[in-house]
Formats: sequence, C-alpha cells, structure tokens
Amino acid sequence: MIRVGIDMGGTKIEGVALGSDGREVGRQRIPTPRGDYAGTVEAIANVVAELERQAGGSASVGVGIPGTISPATGLVKNANSTWLIGREFEKDLSVRLARPVRLANDANCFALSEATDGAGAGAAVVFGVILGTGTGGGIVVNGFVVVGPNAVAGEWGHNPMPWPRSDEWPGPECYCGRHGCIESFLSGTGLARDHNLRTGEDLNSHQIVERAAAGNAVAEATLHLYEERLTRALASIINVLDPDVIVLGGGLSKLERLYTAVPASLDRWVFTDRVDTKVLPPKHGDASGVRGAAWLWEPGEHPQATRG
Repeated sequence: MIRVGIDMGGTKIEGVALGSDGREVGRQRIPTPRGDYAGTVEAIANVVAELERQAGGSASVGVGIPGTISPATGLVKNANSTWLIGREFEKDLSVRLARPVRLANDANCFALSEATDGAGAGAAVVFGVILGTGTGGGIVVNGFVVVGPNAVAGEWGHNPMPWPRSDEWPGPECYCGRHGCIESFLSGTGLARDHNLRTGEDLNSHQIVERAAAGNAVAEATLHLYEERLTRALASIINVLDPDVIVLGGGLSKLERLYTAVPASLDRWVFTDRVDTKVLPPKHGDASGVRGAAWLWEPGEHPQATRG
C-alpha cells in the first residue's frame, strides 16, 4: 500500500509518498500557484502523479490545508490561502484525481503524524500545537483525529489568553476580529509585536531568539514572558482535555528551552496536585504535517485511481 500526503501551503506544495511501513518512498516540492485556484488543483494532481511514479504504484491521497472544510456547506473556510475559501476543494481534487481524496486542517495533520509514529506514538490522547505564523492545534484520540460538528476542534489559538494580566486585557486585535486571542500572543508575529511594544526594537522572532542566546537581557525578558504565556495557554488545554502528550510544532517549537521552562511551571496553573502531561518536540520536524496528511487513510483503505 502506498499513501501520498500533500501539505498545501501558501508558498509551497509539498508531497510525500509512504510505504505500508511508514517509510518514505517519494518526495516532491513545488511553488504554490498563489491566487490561482484551478492552477492549485492541477499542481497538486501533478505532484501526486510524480510521487506515484517515484513509488511505483497508485496511492491513496490525503491533503492538509491551511483551513478546513465546513460541515454545513462542504466548502473551504478559515483558510489563509484565501483563493481556496468558498470552493469545493475536496470534490474538485477527487474529480481531477479520479479517486476519493481526504482533506484535513494542517494542524490536525501534524497532530495525527506525531500520534501515529512520532513523539506521541502509543499515547491515548495527543494535542498537537503549531507555533508559527499562526497558532493552531489538533486533537488525536486513540489514533483518530477529533474534528467536531463545527470542524474547529483544537483551535485553541482563537480562545482568549487565560488568566490575563492587566496589561494583557483586552489584548491586541486578532485577524479574526476579536481581541486578546492566544494566537496574537504566541505566534511568531505576536512574539515580534510584543517585543516591539515593550522595547521599540523592530526584530523578528528569529532575531529575538538569537539575541537572547547571546545574553541580551531585553530579548531574554521577551522570551521569558513568552514561555509564561505559553504555559498558561497549555494549562487551560490540560484542564479541559487532559492529554497524555502535547507535541509542539512550527518554527518556535525549535526553541529547546520551551521543553524545560513550560513543564516546570505547569503545576502553577493546572487544577491538579501533579502534572504528568509530557510536552515534547516533534519527532518528524517540518515533515510531520505532510506525513500526517498521508496517514488520513487507515491501513486497509486504498482507493485506486480509475483514470489511465
């Protein structure tokens, strides 16, 4: 059995082909035709064809997108690749590929990858976190992604920052139209914005991390505050979901200090006497999302292409 996973991002389309044992047997990466819906469908079809050529057989196809499919309409919603919004993307891909295609939010794909054969393998409940340009999340229970009737399960980034301090309320405006969303504090852009507001320095998240590592006290204070906010935000998830493992993904997940600072402070906020939830880096790193898209098809499921 061959599984193809596609990660459809705003700037790139990345694909991977996995064998039945999860071993990678093909990989392809091309630029995303930004703003071109028909071109995006065709580009994904071409990537699938190339991966099947590399793997030597037809494959199931799963696609992770920066948005989700509305259960009410079957159309894409909440996508930062805006040319997908309002489109029958799943149907159009299925028609083009002449087989069923499964689509999921990219954060859900990340969580599924890490729960299947990554840092959360063997755990009953895994919460996957994306700390990047945005702040997303996905929930996997006993190997299955939890989507929910509104297709928003795991979207912790658009809840308010818990236990807000006086200077965090009402909080910065979020692109969703509300104020004080977790994403506006914990995304990479949120980190840079916070540093600028407190110091006047116009630095991106990578520069802040580099300066802190070099001993800059101002940058260190920014990261310390970021860690404290991340701890509060994850504590609220533990109080509701109580996952066995939380796996961090996205660019900021590469900050090694998070994996000591956050677990050390969780018991201050979680409603328990001892916190046993593990906070771990992703086993598959940047490849986890595309692998998770491939795992949207379970063992034994294998829709075959019907076109010649």
